[in-house]
Amino acid sequence: MGDLQVVGGIKKLNNNNYKTWETCMKSYLQGQDLWEVVGGSKTTPQEEDVKGTLRKWKIKAGKAMFALKTTIEEEMLEQIRDENTPKEAWDTFVMLFSKKNDTRLQLLENELLSISQRDMTIAQYFHKVKSICWEITELDPQSVIPEARMKRIIIHGLRPEYRSFVTALQGWPVQPSLVEFENLLANQEAMAKQMGGITLKSEEEALYTSKSRRNFKSPSKEGYKNADKGKSQQGTSQPWRSQ
Repeated sequence: MGDLQVVGGIKKLNNNNYKTWETCMKSYLQGQDLWEVVGGSKTTPQEEDVKGTLRKWKIKAGKAMFALKTTIEEEMLEQIRDENTPKEAWDTFVMLFSKKNDTRLQLLENELLSISQRDMTIAQYFHKVKSICWEITELDPQSVIPEARMKRIIIHGLRPEYRSFVTALQGWPVQPSLVEFENLLANQEAMAKQMGGITLKSEEEALYTSKSRRNFKSPSKEGYKNADKGKSQQGTSQPWRSQ
């Protein structure tokens, strides 16, 4: 009963979680001393001897096959219904999903090359890119996509209003991490919304505005007095007409 509960803790194999299932299942079989009849040194039936070697092998093979069949979805069960040993069942899944993985990888890589922000928010866009990269890595551990490449992909697909801001960031001596980059863009997005959807200012426009504000000086009280005095004199200095 305890074994059934442990096996039941593994999420059943379906068309989308083979790598996770494979890792968990292999660990379980190793922990139960069953891996040797699946992918180890005793994958084929042993000859019977006085020690009951064949009987012991059949017991282990039966337990391993049961574990495999109870941790897969019903449509997956059809793929191994006619297999006689746990190794045959295991190898069937390896072959089946290696083909599916190649097709899925190609689709994901094509999607990554053509992805763009469009109407997604910054948070949604970053999540989409990172999800694709993580799935590629899960399907093919040798195809790990580093943060630097993720940033290039994200920058390439950003909406035009972020280009000047990104250009300014690229001039920083220390480049922000992927998380920091997302936060900076999210702040720009929030600021644009607060301004009523106005297009984001370029870095040069922002600097010019800031400089203009610093240089602007309000007239002094003396200035206002002189201006009022000038207006008063101008209004009273009319030439006298002869009577």
